[in-house]
Amino acid sequence: MYGVSDGDAFAVGLACGGTIRVLVEPVGDVLPEALLRELMEARAAREPVAYEANLRTGARALVRDGYTERFAMDRSGFEEEGDVFVAIHNPPLRLAVVGAVHIAQALVPMARIAGYDPYIVDPRAAFGSEARFPGERILPDWPDEALEAVGVDSRTAVVLLTHDPKLDDPALMIALGAQAFYIGALGSKRTHAARLERLTAAGIEPHQLGRIHGPIGLDIGAAGPPEIAVAIMAEMTRVLRRGA
Repeated sequence: MYGVSDGDAFAVGLACGGTIRVLVEPVGDVLPEALLRELMEARAAREPVAYEANLRTGARALVRDGYTERFAMDRSGFEEEGDVFVAIHNPPLRLAVVGAVHIAQALVPMARIAGYDPYIVDPRAAFGSEARFPGERILPDWPDEALEAVGVDSRTAVVLLTHDPKLDDPALMIALGAQAFYIGALGSKRTHAARLERLTAAGIEPHQLGRIHGPIGLDIGAAGPPEIAVAIMAEMTRVLRRGA
């Protein structure tokens, strides 16, 4: 176990001190090669998995069920009894923004700062341009085709901002058929009610419709695109960390 005092931490630019326990596991002797291979395959497949090391018995295992709070918080650490170390391996967060509008211009850099890998979907060349989103990944395809190509999983948030049913609804169908942890759609209560009616007519079940956050974002009285983007990021974070 290593530690550093608050004074030493401050001297090198850290906010505070603390301690850290270092676990060293020689591959083959302690960490089985087959288990390491399985872990790498899970990571490549974007499958959330926990690596469990029992320091008392020496047992090692990959766990896919349980540790709900650890998965939600991306939090590795020792269990209360102190003998079992759990390393959470969550896929990187992704954000699919459908609609390269003003809100997206504020939301995408916020999401990147928060650790998301964002991409923007908009078949309208005048909206989804390099000039409006310099350096960002822009997919100029129809939203349903783009989401199917990229893939939507349990570490993906889908945000719909076009306000156009021709673009939003096909993307909603893909997101609702996948495991996206967050689905949000721009629009007033009246717009959202009409959206739900269309999706119900298309055969979407009520429990699936309940996954859509609309009107989008936490109700913080946001005015203007940047504040709406803040409200969306806040709601995404609440759902990610605390569930729906």
